[in-house]
Amino acid sequence: MTQPPEEAPGAAAAAAWRSRFVSLFDRAPVALAISDAYGLILGANPAFASAWQLQPGKLEGRRLLDILTPTNDRQLRRLDEALRSRRRSRYPVEVSWQVRGAARHGRVTVEPVSDPQDDVPRLLVSLTEEPGAGRSEQPPEDPADGLGPQEARILPLVAAGASGAAIAREVGLTVDGVNYHVTRLCRRLGVPNRPALVARAYVLGLLDPTAWPPRAAAAGPERP
Repeated sequence: MTQPPEEAPGAAAAAAWRSRFVSLFDRAPVALAISDAYGLILGANPAFASAWQLQPGKLEGRRLLDILTPTNDRQLRRLDEALRSRRRSRYPVEVSWQVRGAARHGRVTVEPVSDPQDDVPRLLVSLTEEPGAGRSEQPPEDPADGLGPQEARILPLVAAGASGAAIAREVGLTVDGVNYHVTRLCRRLGVPNRPALVARAYVLGLLDPTAWPPRAAAAGPERP
């Protein structure tokens, strides 16, 4: 009588590690999801699904860009270029999303990861929500409040098309510091990205419509 073939030691070890990974993935306090290279969600842990007040299985089969809205176009382009050229690193992207009418804001970090069974790497996605970002969306502040001094320096440079690095050099901040101020302005004015921010700033009178290079119309008191 023939005996069933024994499982190769390497395959058994791989299966054990895969099972251990799944257990750690589900129990991790960090919000994590795994997607294919095109952003199709293959799995999400409870911490990730809770950002939408859902059970983990409810997110499987959905696309990341259907549930998350990137708010920094430059970061998104960098991630897209990295995936096309198959570069391996960690790529942060600032995002917003909606939960029962409330806008939330945070950052996803996308990292291509290898699997011996896959030719194309999958993506490990971690989500960090900004503190207090679960509040209902507030209407834009009164434009009569104007811009703080730092905002009055950054917004015209954004309107002129300067890169984050160029703005950082001009105003003496880090790129992350510039992105922080731009993201705050986007939230205050209720817009999803930089082009919309510039357009709305002109409509609200925060930028001088007669000036080129762009110039702030007025500067308000210092904001925290």
